[in-house]
Amino acid sequence: MDSDEENLFPHQDALAQLHENRPLSEKLNFLHQLIREDFPFIDRLAIALLDEKTRTLKTYTHSTDDGNSPITAYEASLDSAPSLLEIIKRRRPRLVQDLAIFNKGAHQHTKLIAAKGYKASYTMPLYQSGVFVGFLFFNSYESHPFLPPILRQIDIYGHLIALMVISELTAIRTLLSAVKAARSMTHYRDVETGSHVDRTAHYARLIAKELAQRYQLRDEQIEHIFLFSPLHDIGKIGIPDSILRKPGKLDDQEFAVMKTHPGKGREIIDSILKDFSLGTFGHVEILRNIAEYHHEAIDGSGYPNQLQGNEIPIEARISAVADVFDALTSSRTYKAAWSNEEAFVMLQRLSENKLDKDCVEALIKNKDKILEIQRFFRDSEDK
Repeated sequence: MDSDEENLFPHQDALAQLHENRPLSEKLNFLHQLIREDFPFIDRLAIALLDEKTRTLKTYTHSTDDGNSPITAYEASLDSAPSLLEIIKRRRPRLVQDLAIFNKGAHQHTKLIAAKGYKASYTMPLYQSGVFVGFLFFNSYESHPFLPPILRQIDIYGHLIALMVISELTAIRTLLSAVKAARSMTHYRDVETGSHVDRTAHYARLIAKELAQRYQLRDEQIEHIFLFSPLHDIGKIGIPDSILRKPGKLDDQEFAVMKTHPGKGREIIDSILKDFSLGTFGHVEILRNIAEYHHEAIDGSGYPNQLQGNEIPIEARISAVADVFDALTSSRTYKAAWSNEEAFVMLQRLSENKLDKDCVEALIKNKDKILEIQRFFRDSEDK
């Protein structure tokens, strides 16, 4: 390239990194650094998403890498946060120049923010096609930092961040819809109910939250484990009904065919990701790993690759425990539902050689929350 041509390209796009295939948390960190160049008082960006079915707000990602984030692996009822509800009602952002006005607030979110020394916040609602999906928080250690001219510029960054979030959520929802369509088109039928899918997802999230610190799981990873765990058996759409729906025990040849479903699941997911151009959103490996490795066993006796211990991705170990527990505690045409205590005993026995002991202990530690999930997502015949 000669000098004349070189002169045509003097400027480097400051936001070019946003086009790269990186997790949302990394993009948020990158944007935070740019924002701080103009507004150094903005000390934290954070995103919380709404679980529509349970009306629960869940932490999703944040830009605080110094260990000073007040809220991670956290969820709370939206209905218990009247100030946040008012944001949704008014469809306008909330400006709090001095968080001391909430000093008497009883909400855990308020206490956690105050305990870390944040003194001001600006909260924007996030919408997807007009439907509320979550919040974007700008926090500062200074009081009264958000002046009107500054807010107009922060709004631009806020909407840019919102577009990134919505883009990722849209990709995930497209993927989930594509999987459901694949099941429908192949006349896939299994004993799994919608309630089973919901319970399994929430058990997986419960385990992931409990293990977040030990395994350094970020909120994004926890959310994707929650979303993708119910897709672990997608490969079964490639298994003949004569095997999949056989009422009795499979013979050796039939079981050999059944054992191909994790590999088929990985192939189906890779095909959907390619056909829908979805392979660029962060943590897509979590989905692949859950589909391919959820039948691996800690002692190496599982399939398809006979992985052992920590060779098995943590998301697959989490998904396996969540699925086994719900299978044990759910009624089927061929069996009655086990009690939770009976299932706990079996999980502990299986953790000696098949299931991950940390995952089993993480689930059993949360007996009250398990009961909440079971009450909320009961099978239709139990209602």
